[in-house]
Amino acid sequence: MLADKTVVLGVSGSIAAYKAADLASKLTQAGARVNVVMTEAATRLVTPLTFRSLTGRPVITSLWESSESGIGHITLADTADIVVIAPATANVIARLAAGIADDMLTATVLATRAPVIIAPAMHANMFHNPVTRDNLARLRARGFTIVGPVYGRLASGDTGEGRLVEIEQIIDAVREVLKRSADLSGRHIVVTAGGTQEPIDPARHIGNRSSGKMGHALAEAARDRGAEVTLITAPTHLPEPAGIEVIRVRTATEMREAVVEAVKEASALIMAAAVADYQPKNPAQAKIQKQSPGLTLELVRTPDILSEVKGSFIKVGFAAESEDLVANARKKLAQKGLDLIVANDITEPESGFGADTNKVTILDKQGNVESLPLMSKREVAERILDRVVGLVLTK
Repeated sequence: MLADKTVVLGVSGSIAAYKAADLASKLTQAGARVNVVMTEAATRLVTPLTFRSLTGRPVITSLWESSESGIGHITLADTADIVVIAPATANVIARLAAGIADDMLTATVLATRAPVIIAPAMHANMFHNPVTRDNLARLRARGFTIVGPVYGRLASGDTGEGRLVEIEQIIDAVREVLKRSADLSGRHIVVTAGGTQEPIDPARHIGNRSSGKMGHALAEAARDRGAEVTLITAPTHLPEPAGIEVIRVRTATEMREAVVEAVKEASALIMAAAVADYQPKNPAQAKIQKQSPGLTLELVRTPDILSEVKGSFIKVGFAAESEDLVANARKKLAQKGLDLIVANDITEPESGFGADTNKVTILDKQGNVESLPLMSKREVAERILDRVVGLVLTK
């Protein structure tokens, strides 16, 4: 798994920087090309020569030095199969969470499309500070893998949660992420996102509060696992994700037409969109003027996309429920002929519409029920895709 892979190892100024030398050595012995990038603070703890001797490759310590050597942050970013920051200080974590690229390490991370692993190491009080926890949550939501820290003796002499995880755990995480990053290679995944808007007149519509965040997280996670991804999205305020075919629709009917076309050679369809259940029977062609004290609309059902679309692909649906979560999800699973359904309670503020986190229960047609703890939507997306991969490979 590590042979011939290019690993960018970022080393920041934690006292645990000396352990990164062991990590660089073990990665190199496993056959990886290890390009070490050190922050200025890290060089005060371990010399660049140490890493150069262990890896047999240049060590980059500044943006200026990289320009002179011809190994710029874009080169490192483009050639990396994976980026590992070990140890990662609270300072580096904060700058990455804020999108600040003011040194070689942060510039490389922000420029790469390779998966990134962060192994924090700091005093327990710093790790448990709400600012640090929020920064880590932001990075998780963006698809970064966080490994540790663990409880143990710290450089200050105290004990607490802030110690760098064991090197073997970091290497295991590298292997797992590399394996996951290619498990959908050659597969076409279709994802829907956002809430459809059913017009009442040219100025008004029936809609819902879906932000599209879960669908976007799924599309980006599938892309990062090697899939060719088509994202069919109703209106959202989210930026268009790179490296993904995006098809914009507005109504349930438009979404159905786009899905029917997109799934012709798809391996899986993941319907994360919140499709309106009803639409006005006769939308007004001109804006309805405010005249009478009331307005009556006749509504008709919208297309049931998951039930109607047929094919040999894996079908995954979502159930946003406010009561009887598992029972209602199980009914939809059977009625729509799904392989998986992902249910969440929209009355919980941390997993409802617009939240960056989600707490879901995954049900399959074999009767298995898996309840996940509260996670970032990117982490939820990875867990869903883990299930999809298993189904795709056995179908």
